[in-house]
Amino acid sequence: MKLLALEARQNATYYQSRYQQVQDLGAELYVLNGVGTPDFWPAGRYRVAGSQRIDDLITEAKAWHERERFDGIITFSESAVTTVAAVAEALGLPGVGVEAARTSRNKLLMREAHRAYGAPHPDFRLVADLGEAFGAAEDFGYPVILKPTLGAASNFVFKIDDREEMAELFPRALAGIEGMSWFEMEAHGLDLGPHGLLVESFLDGEEFLIEAVAWDGEVYLGSIVDRITVEGGTFDDDVHHAPTSLTPEQVALVHRVVTAGAHAQGLRRSVMHAEVRFHRGEPYLLEIAIRPGGGGLDLIAEITAEHSPIRAVVDVARGARPQVRHYRPTGVHVTAMCLLCDAGRITSIDVPAEVGESERVFFLKITARAGDVVRRPPEGNSILGFLGTTGTSLEDARATMLDYASKINVDLVQDGELP
Repeated sequence: MKLLALEARQNATYYQSRYQQVQDLGAELYVLNGVGTPDFWPAGRYRVAGSQRIDDLITEAKAWHERERFDGIITFSESAVTTVAAVAEALGLPGVGVEAARTSRNKLLMREAHRAYGAPHPDFRLVADLGEAFGAAEDFGYPVILKPTLGAASNFVFKIDDREEMAELFPRALAGIEGMSWFEMEAHGLDLGPHGLLVESFLDGEEFLIEAVAWDGEVYLGSIVDRITVEGGTFDDDVHHAPTSLTPEQVALVHRVVTAGAHAQGLRRSVMHAEVRFHRGEPYLLEIAIRPGGGGLDLIAEITAEHSPIRAVVDVARGARPQVRHYRPTGVHVTAMCLLCDAGRITSIDVPAEVGESERVFFLKITARAGDVVRRPPEGNSILGFLGTTGTSLEDARATMLDYASKINVDLVQDGELP
């Protein structure tokens, strides 16, 4: 089984560990980056096209496919889902289709599809300037959510409580999305839909993250994770717990909503990462992405629900029915979090052996490096990495996680001290 992994612009080494998981499942993995670094993947199974243009990526992928005969194409990057759909179509390999990929990538197109299909969603409006943002917020009622149409990882996503905050944060978000890495990593020459800002009505309940699969019209919720963050004005400080606190009746409601969203987005055979938030007792869709969730959500799914999103990616990519079942928790408790620090340039990161070698740690991934510049909201949303721990209960797992996180030391120099 040969699979091709693809990014128009390489996202540092962020997906290497997942690529290794794909190989551990028995696939022979090849990697094509439009723009990338040398020696990122073993020689002979790695190519750099030298261009982010979709035509060049298709040309390079076709030439390689003629030689290797790939069984499917995959990506773990939100910025590459439309690219992969276009390349899969060009090579005649399984895929969701470009239209479904575009709808699932662009938040405006996604919302329009949900509205047309009747899938529960917040009110929304694309806004071009501050005046339009004021108008939408006044119509919906504060607080509202401000978010990019082509964002990811909560970059430039803000909860806006009043007119003064909108006046302060809208110009920053509008300027920031032009240089946002998740937008800059997209392939050039693809129609991605409108690139701008949405104002959405605020959903006041709890949020849940779901690893799911659509297969021939049926939707399976493989894993459900509670987002237990104490929320502020941004949505970057993610803390997660599983198994979910939802009742079986609430899980059934969520299943119906995710199924409606998948059908609205045209997803017939796809891996999905769905985010759902309750509002006045009813579930609403925040989004359905067509790749697995990040931040260790794949490992949480395996530990707490015996569902493997990575294996599902491998199967769906080659057109094979995944090993899926409806949500069934194992009873193991885990918590996981994004590791954050102050803004500045990193000079060093120290992870003590007590943390790095602990049997309680099921996931530890440091994505930042010495020399990286950390930007925090509203200028950006850089993170250090991720930490996840197991426990006998939510309280036990969370206490261990917070204790271990406090022992990871990061040294920084501030902007005024940068060389």
